[in-house]
Amino acid sequence: MSSKPAIETRFERGLFAARWLMAPMYLGLVVSLGMLAVVFVRELAYYASQIMTLTSEDTILVVLTLIDLTLAGNLLLIVLFSGYENFVSKLDIDDTADRPSWMGTVDFSGLKMKLIASIVAISGIHLLKRFMEIGEIHSETPFDPNQLFWLVVIHLTFVISGVLLAVMDWVTSRTGKH
Repeated sequence: MSSKPAIETRFERGLFAARWLMAPMYLGLVVSLGMLAVVFVRELAYYASQIMTLTSEDTILVVLTLIDLTLAGNLLLIVLFSGYENFVSKLDIDDTADRPSWMGTVDFSGLKMKLIASIVAISGIHLLKRFMEIGEIHSETPFDPNQLFWLVVIHLTFVISGVLLAVMDWVTSRTGKH
């Protein structure tokens, strides 16, 4: 039997139940994933109809855009599944053959690393797209050296942040749990 006062026990149970306030946010991420899927299909349909007139450089830019959208979708799924399982409740689904191997095994530290790795990849693809647009006369956004400078700075900031997070996780794992 617990030696805690009843009010403290009820308060702690209430705090624990508050995790369900996150459930609508995860549902919102599902809607966001649907939005990304619609944008992906819209982009694919738009450019597929122009395939015979696209240059090889334009085709590469289209492919990079589609990869960018796919990585953003992957990032949403990682946050959706891992966040829900880490902070709300375990997903009670059968262990089917198509269940991702990382489901149920990604802790907060792993979630951070997957998140920053995805952000770095998305940033890198966006930066590559901007580099490829240099010198294009018909580009939707004209080349701006100042903008490119800041894109590189932001990308490097993401990379350095990722490395620092990895170092912090490594140091924490070497010193034991706190």
